[in-house]
Amino acid sequence: MQASQVPRAVAAAMSVVSSLGLPADDAIVLHDSNKLTLRLLPCDVLARVAPVAQQVARFELDLARRLAAAGCPVAALDPRVEPRVHERDGFVVTLWTYYAPVAPGEAAPADYADALARLHAGMRGLDVPTPHFTDRVEQAQRLVADRDRTPALADPDRELLGDTLRGLRRVIGEHGGAEQLLHGEPHPGNLLTTANGPLFIDLETCCRGPVAFDLAHAPEAVGEHYPGADQDLLRACRLLVLAMITAWRWDRDDLFPDGRRLGTEWLGRIRAERDRDGLGHHG
Repeated sequence: MQASQVPRAVAAAMSVVSSLGLPADDAIVLHDSNKLTLRLLPCDVLARVAPVAQQVARFELDLARRLAAAGCPVAALDPRVEPRVHERDGFVVTLWTYYAPVAPGEAAPADYADALARLHAGMRGLDVPTPHFTDRVEQAQRLVADRDRTPALADPDRELLGDTLRGLRRVIGEHGGAEQLLHGEPHPGNLLTTANGPLFIDLETCCRGPVAFDLAHAPEAVGEHYPGADQDLLRACRLLVLAMITAWRWDRDDLFPDGRRLGTEWLGRIRAERDRDGLGHHG
């Protein structure tokens, strides 16, 4: 979120919570990306705040309720208030349960894999209209092709990313296999380690595709514990996801901390992977 928006976003969240009869005297910023995640005290509610124009809060809220009802490992909405999307001063605010972290570091790979497998099992039973994962690949391809939006991307690197995205999208599509509703970005930043076990958050990125696309966002050891994971497909998906997030780091409007250094580092990894085993060399 733009720095100039943060004070208004915090004020909007505190206003909403106070209007619901929960005491909110202080706000701690837990995460700031496309939306602001706040811990409000002393009521201890987790508020997620986004500009009205950039949000899919209602979709995320409805999906979270359905997944929780199916017993999936997802963070719960705050049970003290009605589950709804609140609008205030140009922002949307949703209220969630705050989970105190129980241990430093990431979840053990076996626990991570088990939680993701249970999430996928619950998602298979839901009929939810969502984009296909290839829609997000296309977004990355358009970004790479747009010199105005990625002016610092050198031509050889632009060609590398474009070829990799195009080639791996085709390889994964031709692989076939089952597709289903996915989290979309179940990386460690979207997994909470709680007293209730690992819980996934941030469901706004849901899409349809092969389970391997989700697994590609998790640490490599997680894929070794996930039941029935197609390791060849997973390797292709990992390189595809790396190419996508590399493209986003070269967006002139990218706000990711240290993003340009990471983008350069990841270009080197993509080039090394392609040279090693030929993934992405498909025109």
